[in-house]
Amino acid sequence: MVNTVDTTAGAPEGTAAPRPGYGQLLRTPGAWTFLLPGFAARQPFAMLTIGIVLLVQHTSGSYGSAGIVAAVTGVSMALFAPQNGKLADRFGQRAVLVPGVLLHAVSVTALTVLALSGAPLWALFAAAVPTGASVPQVGPMVRARWAALLGSSEERARLLPTAAAFESVTDEFTFVIGPVLATALCTGVHPAAGLIAEGVLTLAGGLLFAARRRTQPKPAGRPAGGWKRAGGSERAEGSGGSAGSAGSVGARVSALSVPGVRVLAVVFLGIGSVFGGMQVSLTAFAEEIGNPGANGLLYGVFAAGNMLAGIACGAVAWKIGPRRRLIAGYAGLTLAASGLWAVHSVPALAALGLLVGLFIAPALISGYTLIEPLVPAGARTEAFTWLTGSVALGQAGAVTAAGQLADAHGASAGFVVPLVGTALALVTLVALRSRLTPKAPGRVAARGMGHRVPVAVD
Repeated sequence: MVNTVDTTAGAPEGTAAPRPGYGQLLRTPGAWTFLLPGFAARQPFAMLTIGIVLLVQHTSGSYGSAGIVAAVTGVSMALFAPQNGKLADRFGQRAVLVPGVLLHAVSVTALTVLALSGAPLWALFAAAVPTGASVPQVGPMVRARWAALLGSSEERARLLPTAAAFESVTDEFTFVIGPVLATALCTGVHPAAGLIAEGVLTLAGGLLFAARRRTQPKPAGRPAGGWKRAGGSERAEGSGGSAGSAGSVGARVSALSVPGVRVLAVVFLGIGSVFGGMQVSLTAFAEEIGNPGANGLLYGVFAAGNMLAGIACGAVAWKIGPRRRLIAGYAGLTLAASGLWAVHSVPALAALGLLVGLFIAPALISGYTLIEPLVPAGARTEAFTWLTGSVALGQAGAVTAAGQLADAHGASAGFVVPLVGTALALVTLVALRSRLTPKAPGRVAARGMGHRVPVAVD
């Protein structure tokens, strides 16, 4: 390994140069024009799975059935999200987002009506597929806008890790609000109220975000030349710009052709297993103790830990690269998840859930930060959606497994799922960590038009 500039710290390794903070990031010209609508548009994302689980469990009486329907939604989202990202890179975010949110609103309505009418399970599956496929990928789209906005100069590029941390905090804030809001609506208003609110908010927020056209990355369209692999990274031929120049590359080659993206996609399944396993198992735990309302509180504490860790990660001037931070975060996450199954009281479960949440943000932020040096600008939205889709796929599998275990053996058994998922992901990460480093001569990441600086990812 060679000494290079770690852009996650904004200074050579081993130095303690100050790092750009949130204040400087939020003063970036044009940032607020997409941040506020983007925040509104992603709020419903965290409501979808828990809304489906609570509604279907109410109508069917089975956590297993509820988990399977939610899992079908998650698998569908995982399969279609990268394609939506690729289309957004090629044709623009608005062209994909507007029809997507309209389809999502119709699909959620159909799923709700079918569940309330006592439709068979196969009918719920049929409605769950378009519901998941049409989930708007607002988080990856916001990250792509940050990459395009900040990647135009070396000075601004130093803010990219801070932007990744900020987006993690924003995501986790939605996971503080979303499950609590959905649970309150389902338990206090009507079992379908959470899912209905998700559909309405997705439609309104998505259209508002799509209207902010000036900050969306320039559509890549079809590349005039082609693509070739250069030292483990990808760049465009005949594009007239560098790999890091937004809009200078095409979208004909999938971001999944980059080895590091494939590794991260597999590793992020473990994070999804935590989200899915915690949602179902906390719901089952709250039912077991006769206090359904505790579910929203417990999941909110778990998500709050994630949010607080995200704030801290963005404020620290790291002396190590994101690859090491990713491994350390996953090791801590696995250790924290190992005790969930043995806890049987609300205060203890809240405390351990908070600890689990504290380790998720470092892993998420480090993974998203690694995308910038590994993937060309014209494929980053797709790359981000591969990671988001992997979280959804891991969540889907965890919801199914935890639901079956909770039905058969109680909530404690469901908490085994996050432990197994994170442990397997950690083993994969350690074994394949070398693929997260761009190889020479691709150990450089472009900064603006024709300007490159070395990047450390260790």
